Formats: sequence, C-alpha cells, structure tokens
Amino acid sequence: MKRLIVTLACAAGLTGIAAGTAYGGTVHTGGPKVIIDSDYNTLSDDGQLGVMAVQLQAQGQIDVLGITVVSGNQWLKQGVADALKSMERLGAGNRIGVYVGANYPLSHDYATIKQELAQFPGGDGYLGAWGTPEPKSNADLVAPPDGFATHTKVQHKSAVDFIVDSVKQHPGEVTILAIGPLTNIALATRQHPEIVPMIKQIIYMGGAIDVPGNTTPTAEFNWWFDPVAAQEVLRLPVKQVVVPLDVTDTVKMDKATYDRIAHDPKHQTVITRMFKKLNGYGFDGKNGFETNPNYTTSVWDTLTIAYLMDPTFATQTVDEWVDVDTLVGANDGKATGYASNPPAGLQKMTIVKRFDNARFFDYYVDLLTRPVPVKLPQN
Repeated sequence: MKRLIVTLACAAGLTGIAAGTAYGGTVHTGGPKVIIDSDYNTLSDDGQLGVMAVQLQAQGQIDVLGITVVSGNQWLKQGVADALKSMERLGAGNRIGVYVGANYPLSHDYATIKQELAQFPGGDGYLGAWGTPEPKSNADLVAPPDGFATHTKVQHKSAVDFIVDSVKQHPGEVTILAIGPLTNIALATRQHPEIVPMIKQIIYMGGAIDVPGNTTPTAEFNWWFDPVAAQEVLRLPVKQVVVPLDVTDTVKMDKATYDRIAHDPKHQTVITRMFKKLNGYGFDGKNGFETNPNYTTSVWDTLTIAYLMDPTFATQTVDEWVDVDTLVGANDGKATGYASNPPAGLQKMTIVKRFDNARFFDYYVDLLTRPVPVKLPQN
C-alpha cells in the first residue's frame, strides 16, 4: 500500500497561526497528570471532553499537561484552530498548551481509501478529514460560531516532542487519553522507545471489538484512520484501557439529557448555547431534522475521562489481547480481541463493555453546565 509521508507540522509551519512560548510558568494542579491526544473539534465529543477536563482542572482533580492535536475528525490545521479557541473560550488559553501533531496517518492515502471503499462498501460513510478538502491556509479554515482565537497561540514544541518530554519529566505518572487516531503516539514511541516503560497508562476511545464498525462494517473510525499506528501503539507494553464502540453504542444521550444541558435556564453559558447550536439538530428539529422525542445519539470520547477519574463508571469489563488489521481490504482497521491464545506480540488490556449510564450522564451534564470562563488554580 502506498503510504503518505507523515508531516509533523511544527507550530511555525502553520501559516498565520502564531506560535506561543514554552509554558515555563504553567501551574500544575493535583490529580492524575494527563495528555489529551485528540482530533479536536469545537464541541462534539472531543471538544466536550476538553470542557470537562478544564472544569476538573479548576477543581484540582486533574492536571492537564497539554492538548496534542492530530488529523482525524478534521484536518490538523482545523483541529488546532478549534482547540486554541476552545481553551481561550474556557479561560484556559494561557494555562493549557496546544501542540501540533501529525497531519497525515502512517497508513492510508486518499486514493487507497477510495479504492477500498468502492470495493468493500458499507458503514456510515463518515471519513472525517478525508471527506473534506485539506485546508492549505488559514483562509480555508472554518471559524467556530464565536470566532477564531485572538490571543491563544500554538506552542513551539511539536506534539511528538511534547509527549516525549512530558513523559520523561513525569516518569510513571502520565496518562494519555487517546481520543483520535494514534499517529502522534506511534511517532513518539518510535522515535523515543525509552519512554514506553515510563507511560503510566493509555486510555483509548477506539475500536469495535465484538460489534460492527461505524466507518466501515468492520472498523471504528479512530483506528481505521491510521491502523498502522493503532497496531503499533496497542502492542506497546503499557497498561491500556479500551473504550470501544461496544460500550459507546450503549451510552445514548436522549432528549431529556440534552435538555438538561441546552435548555436549563439556570445554567446558560457560552458552552451550553454552543452545545445547543452544534448538537441540537436531532433534538430541536434543526438543519432539516424534524423534532423527534425518541431521538438519541451515542457519546464517545467523554467516556474516557469519566473512566480515568472513576473506573467504577465501568460496570462491565473484560481483559483481552487486542490487535488491529492493517491490510487493505474489507477488514482494514478492524479490531480483534483474543480471550485466550493470542498471536505473538499482543498486549493484554482492559476493554470496557458497559457503563453506569445514569451516573455518567449526571457527571457529564454537571461538568458541561458549570460557569465559564473557568477559574483555574493560581500560583
């Protein structure tokens, strides 16, 4: 299969998006130290997790070291712009740095994808970044509803260097929330394998172990987007937890939960208003959708931060060895779990199968409806 050359777009390479200085004065709070590795968006699941993380940081319950961005849901340049505005909107722009990662996967180019999907059709048709033209300059970017960031800048250090340096600075302490394609993590551990035993754990939203995929009939989007990176990272001898479609397919936000965020007059903020604007189409009858009281939608990435903060949110887990298919074809990106007799080289990990949905949605609603901007701890 033809491979794209991976571009680690350093901050200076993002034309028109100025680079910030290193965060020598960043205040690190209590709680687990976390890197959020994300194909960021304004306020879908990645952006929602960003809100939850900043609110938890304000309570001193988590220490978000930084956000590393990778292409996936959208192209890198757009994801970076959305992440910068997200942190600025929340009042965390000078405290939680945004780091620029890989623009292309280690596997898949567009010609291969088109050929593969034509030969093996099915799935929901969602291609993420591959479904839209790649932005070549800032003029091609789409602004969030409240505009681009005006004073929050990307960091000079690349995402890969930031991951490596953070793990070395805090050996045995850093959890990576891997909520997008795994290209950044694969590159970091390829280039600096010495950090592998220093990583505390990786918690993924990815894979479809015992259920159908979404992008294709067999593969979940995050791992399908870069299956080579997924296979490499899953084989690392690190503690790993997988939050796959097996569980996210069972955690459905209904209209009552949506209304608690979008329509509670006592908790209206820029976040709740934007949540309504960007996520209300199935609940409020917008954008060609009719109002349907039975409409539901899955939640995905936000389950990972809930699990990190309290693993008892998971009411059913299994421990299996997990692999990802990297061959072009019907099973490209397919995840497989082995309960016994795994092939050589795989790592055993925890797979979340069911969640305490009611308790999770109370947690989710609370964090998404707290006051904004957030008051983070001071020196």
